[in-house]
Amino acid sequence: MKYYSFILLCVLLSCTNSKNEIRKEIQTEHQKVIVVQPLGNFKTKEAEKVVAQIKTINSNVVLRQDIPFPENSFYKLRNRYRADSIIKNLKNNIGLDSVIVGFSHADISTTKNGIQDWGVMGLGYRPGKACVVSDFRLSVKNKNEQFYKLVLHELGHTAGLPHCKIKTCLMRDAEGGNPLDQEKSFCRECKSFLKSKGWKLL
Repeated sequence: MKYYSFILLCVLLSCTNSKNEIRKEIQTEHQKVIVVQPLGNFKTKEAEKVVAQIKTINSNVVLRQDIPFPENSFYKLRNRYRADSIIKNLKNNIGLDSVIVGFSHADISTTKNGIQDWGVMGLGYRPGKACVVSDFRLSVKNKNEQFYKLVLHELGHTAGLPHCKIKTCLMRDAEGGNPLDQEKSFCRECKSFLKSKGWKLL
């Protein structure tokens, strides 16, 4: 009788361990590889600093060598690059389990609010596999901090988050300005959503 009880206990423990392993797989299922793609003359050292920061929320980060901007993305009339063309190009250069973020020093733009060429700090699919950010419009004083916030904002869009009405949330709509210094972190709802996608946020 003791022998059968021991066998039963082993089977139960085995099932429990299997369930725990399945839960772990489910929790990390949505955590995608983040591919960082410097564009044009974006400095490698600056990219490496941001990669180190991104690794605090997702350890699966790959830094690629810099590449030229896509040929069809340059907008001659305004001497800047079309963000929509950039992300359309970038999304075709990664695997199914990845999301890619382009880094730019050059100015970028898109069509918004009926304006054909609206200058932006970043643009990303929502949800989707690609986004791009530029430090061209950022404050010189806090450029590094603002740039990382901008990266998180656009990656938030790729995960499926819309703009947030809370002024201190990183998902706030810039509305043509630069409110990044007022943004502190993700609000409770946005943070909860991202955690469900595998982001490691405190």
